[in-house]
Amino acid sequence: MAKKSAGEAAVDDTLGYEQARDALLEVVRTLETGGTSLEESLALWERGEQLAKVCERWLDGARARLDAALAEGEEEPEE
Repeated sequence: MAKKSAGEAAVDDTLGYEQARDALLEVVRTLETGGTSLEESLALWERGEQLAKVCERWLDGARARLDAALAEGEEEPEE
């Protein structure tokens, strides 16, 4: 089995939104800078996809909480 590079390391699902976002930004910077092999670039891209999914889950959760809070506020009777 091939040795995994840093870009291929599994993304920790317990990362906070800011941590995942910052790691994703670093992946993007590295890819934009260039100078990596095709294999390294693909591994970074895969890591970026995983990090983007973590960010999306956080944002989806935040949206659900906001929607729930807004719905709860609409249910309260006005005095």
